[in-house]
Amino acid sequence: MLHWIQYIKGYVTIKVWGYSVERLLNLCGNHDILVWGIKDHGDYHTMNISVRGFFALKPLLKKTGTRAAVLQRYGLPFFVSKMCRRKIFVIGLVACMAFWILTSGYIWNIKIEGNFALTEDVLLDYLESQGVHTAMKKSHLKIEDLERALREDYDLITWTSVQLNGTTLLVHIKENEMPEYDQTGQSQTGEGMDLVASRSGTVSYIITRSGVPQVALGDTVEKGDILVSGAVPVYNEDTTVRKYQFVKSDADIILRYGEDICVEKNIAYEEKRYTGEQEDIWVLGAGDKEWSLRFRKIPYAAYDSSEEKKQVQLLDHLYLPFSYGQKTVREYEIIEQKHTEEEMKTLMQEEWDKIISTLEEKGVQIAEKNVTIKKNDTEWVLTAHMQLEESAVELVPTSTEPVAEDPIQEEAPVE
Repeated sequence: MLHWIQYIKGYVTIKVWGYSVERLLNLCGNHDILVWGIKDHGDYHTMNISVRGFFALKPLLKKTGTRAAVLQRYGLPFFVSKMCRRKIFVIGLVACMAFWILTSGYIWNIKIEGNFALTEDVLLDYLESQGVHTAMKKSHLKIEDLERALREDYDLITWTSVQLNGTTLLVHIKENEMPEYDQTGQSQTGEGMDLVASRSGTVSYIITRSGVPQVALGDTVEKGDILVSGAVPVYNEDTTVRKYQFVKSDADIILRYGEDICVEKNIAYEEKRYTGEQEDIWVLGAGDKEWSLRFRKIPYAAYDSSEEKKQVQLLDHLYLPFSYGQKTVREYEIIEQKHTEEEMKTLMQEEWDKIISTLEEKGVQIAEKNVTIKKNDTEWVLTAHMQLEESAVELVPTSTEPVAEDPIQEEAPVE
């Protein structure tokens, strides 16, 4: 605490030499002049003394026949005096602090956590439609309204938490899960699930484990048709439906459909060859704008560019609306080439393998196929007519409404 008081008032380190330094120190004690950090260097002494004490030292020096010289100055008075002589530095420091305070009142980064089904791009577009974006004032953000809007506009979102951390907006969400069913398949929430066709085709295989089948083997269905209903009817004695027991439909259903595929490959192609010439250009960004630190035009007629940028970050969650990085420009030239017959065979085989691989990734089986390749001077054409089979079904909430219960009418007494 004493050190800070001394720093605020200011003090100096002095060099004292002469006839009687010891007598000078005694007189300082008698006149309440504080000195500290006294060091004996043989021919002279060094010590610290306050600014006020140094000016009060003059008559004592004359009385004791000693002399004193200032070696170092410390404290706030000297710092302020020095800064007053450096006006540009002071103005820059004040402007920097003012800019920091001003930008800290805005949002410069948005992070979304907890999303799986909803992509980050979808949520960022939604936030933009709600007026929430980077470079907006924190005071304009209504957190409770934003949390409520996210839950109301997206059925998948069951919980939201929006927080401001520095200049970063953190959006935490929790997505809905499918309705829970017991071991018998009956919904615990009273809702049923239908199995519907996700594409048109012919039923080539069906085994139902839960629910009521609505189609049979060999039936042709359209996209959206109900294949298995999640509403199991319970009948009265007169065969009328008394109520529905809602369950989650469960079945193995395979749909067969035809599909034609055509792939064209030109024999001639353009090859991009890099010349080895390239330039590195520094780029600076502010908000959505970007400037290249290059005043001459890029000398290449055709070139590729790649860029790496970083946003200025002061602390973990304190971002500024500035970015910097480097852009690399590489020159290339286009050369006309032609594939050989062996290369064309390889390319067509690769295209066919991609088609098969894509179908396998989707769980699609090829029941029948007829593949032909036509060749001419300019291109090869692969044509395939296939009969495909897949489990093209999806679960949706049942469209069957519960049966309304009629009030029991009492029989009128016989008169």
